[in-house]
Amino acid sequence: MSNFLASLSKLFAPKSAPIKLPPDSLTEPAQITQSKVLVTVYDPVMDAAGRTLSEQQSWYRTADLVTGFMADILQTSNGLARYQIVQRVDVDEFPAKIDGFRYTPQTYMDVLRGASSPHMPQEVDYNAILGKYNIPSRVAKNEIDEVWVFAFPHAGFYESIMAGPGAFWCNAPALKNTDTSKRRFVVMGFSYERYIGEMLESFGHRTESIMEKTFSKLTGEANLWKRFICYEKSAPGRAACGNIHFAPNSQQDYDWNNPTPVKSECYDWQLNFPNFKKDIRTVSPSEWGSGDIRAHHTWWLGHIPKVAGRRNGIHNNWWQYAVNPNKVIV
Repeated sequence: MSNFLASLSKLFAPKSAPIKLPPDSLTEPAQITQSKVLVTVYDPVMDAAGRTLSEQQSWYRTADLVTGFMADILQTSNGLARYQIVQRVDVDEFPAKIDGFRYTPQTYMDVLRGASSPHMPQEVDYNAILGKYNIPSRVAKNEIDEVWVFAFPHAGFYESIMAGPGAFWCNAPALKNTDTSKRRFVVMGFSYERYIGEMLESFGHRTESIMEKTFSKLTGEANLWKRFICYEKSAPGRAACGNIHFAPNSQQDYDWNNPTPVKSECYDWQLNFPNFKKDIRTVSPSEWGSGDIRAHHTWWLGHIPKVAGRRNGIHNNWWQYAVNPNKVIV
């Protein structure tokens, strides 16, 4: 009987109003999206001389990584995606894992040298970090729009993760219990052991997740994201720009220097979107840097649409979504 009543309640429950999409437009300008960033750097002091982990290992300077990454995003978006660092916090500690464990300089170096295995579970305690730095509150007050965390191998950060009300998969499961931020925001996990190409890869996966969600309600030819990410292996004869792992002619992950020429509509996306002109050209890896990670990723990001107009309720400037996930209708 209880199951029957539950079924009745669902049957006669008031239906939610359909989402009203903004009208299509041919002329709506491509808007600049600005994002205020809190940078947090976990770089613990490792010895009596006061050397930090990044200094001891001769890894990259966070300031140089930030500068190069922001310049690449500004260039590939034609100035439509602009980041502003509003605060940098340097932290002399190893962040806690979800079970409370923290490395010490000795236990971490044992892992780095292969003398012991990385601690399990590896995932960092995101909620402890968000709470310590009042991040949800600062997002709610519009003081910051996202967070970039720089750390080290085995620190336990995802490349990107989304929090806030309505947060969705962003190359990682959405962070729970973060609705006090009142807005969605992304926490990027970067490593100062790696260079700018790897930062762009993290951003590329973030973009893939956000655009997948942006177009999730559209099917067939209306789902332009599905068309954008086509490559020869996944869609024979219909290669476009591929994805962050697969160039138009790639046969496997990271196969950015495959010498096989392939026909692709990538120039049609770059030059004619959204009014495609069937501009199909034969392309090869020299187009995207012959295997260089940073060159491929700037090539790929440079093809992300960034023009005026709106179709099926979605802006023709996709950078608005990649930078600001609150633009996505969920």
